[in-house]
Amino acid sequence: MSSLTTRRWSQGGTVFFAVSGVDPELCDAAERLFMGYERDGAQWRCGYPASTRHLDQAWLNFATNIGLILRQAARLEPVPWRAALRELCRRTSPQPVDWWLTGSAALAVRGAPIEPGDLDLVCSADDAVALGEIFADALVEPVLPAAEDWISDCWGRAFYAARIEWIGGPRPFVDADEPSDFGRAAASQLEPVAFEDWQIRVPPLWLQRAVNLRRGLHDRVALIEQLAAAPA
Repeated sequence: MSSLTTRRWSQGGTVFFAVSGVDPELCDAAERLFMGYERDGAQWRCGYPASTRHLDQAWLNFATNIGLILRQAARLEPVPWRAALRELCRRTSPQPVDWWLTGSAALAVRGAPIEPGDLDLVCSADDAVALGEIFADALVEPVLPAAEDWISDCWGRAFYAARIEWIGGPRPFVDADEPSDFGRAAASQLEPVAFEDWQIRVPPLWLQRAVNLRRGLHDRVALIEQLAAAPA
């Protein structure tokens, strides 16, 4: 039986979301998922200004779904990324919001035999706020300005069948040494890929290959090379 518990409290104008009692099989996933959280023993917590939009709904979603989110991150539950991407396209296609897909999901929509753990989106800071409104009912972490050393100006996280995470306004330093697959260099070279009834923009394969090679993900590099070699 899981010992996972969640807690919310207010202190000095800040509202904290916390989770504790993470099972040992989920600890590695928690370390990745809660990277920006404060750690206090067995508890991870994150604080938000009390005036943050959609905070009550985000708390409800967090408390309801964090167990499943962790199990998906640990690959103990399937990740229905297609359902999440379908909903993302359905909600955003009639809206004046601009985003693109990166990471493993950008390879999966090209047909790579890979199962993404989530959807990683890139957009402007303004569009990040807009995505927070479009997914207000599914937020688990509201859209807020990021720390000065973070990769973008702001970011948000929703859960609809799977995690949908977005960075808004990637900062120039992410491409300072070599181009990333989520910075301005990638944004200037996006390619359209068909997903069901929609066209989704993704980074070019050569750039994703270079990024994964730098990360030492040789199995993924091999998958990218197979995609690049496949007939159009």
